[in-house]
Amino acid sequence: MYKRILLKLSGEALMGNQQFGIDPKRLEQYTHEIKATRELGIEIAIVIGGGNIFRGVQAEESGIDRVQGDYMGMLATVINGMALQSALEKAGLFTRLMSGINMEQVCEPFIKRRAVRHLEKGRIVIFGAGTGNPYFTTDSAASLRAIEINADVVLKGTRVDGVYSADPEKDPGAIRYSTLTFQEAYEKGLNIMDMTAFTLCQENKLPIIVFDMNKNGNLLNIVQGREAGTLIN
Repeated sequence: MYKRILLKLSGEALMGNQQFGIDPKRLEQYTHEIKATRELGIEIAIVIGGGNIFRGVQAEESGIDRVQGDYMGMLATVINGMALQSALEKAGLFTRLMSGINMEQVCEPFIKRRAVRHLEKGRIVIFGAGTGNPYFTTDSAASLRAIEINADVVLKGTRVDGVYSADPEKDPGAIRYSTLTFQEAYEKGLNIMDMTAFTLCQENKLPIIVFDMNKNGNLLNIVQGREAGTLIN
């Protein structure tokens, strides 16, 4: 179905049932799903958030300067990237961790041509530190990196099975959409990604699929063309 995908994972999802940090069982599950997808010959890039450790928007509530807080959040995404990299390599996969902020002892700096070459060689590329700039979310980083590496789709893994008319965890009458256009999502005011990320995908004709990453087999279903989640195109 796809030759090259960008998988966007939230940091909060890594917590599992914990209140903080990384749940080893959730990390193992994600590793299994990603490995099965890679074995189909699909090139995989990953952007992961840092909300299980620190979110930039928390900074102002704590009295920390917003810019400083955003950089703290970027470092949190690198920690998650390192954890995911370790789990994937333990499963026998080849990976590269690339960062929007230079930290050569830990990971490679992001260079588009190098990232694409890693993908072509079958390595899973994990992008950390967002875009390397404050005031941009990891959703924006996912959209930007996907465009830069010419990904076929952005797969946004969440804890719900698609896009709903309202929060399904609060409103039992919320309606689930199987497909949407970008215009419909705008008109309905659906909170799929932040506006910068969403507009980047729309302008570059990059489809988004929102799906439940915590359900076993969902990632495989999507890359093999079976319906899972909500497609926005």
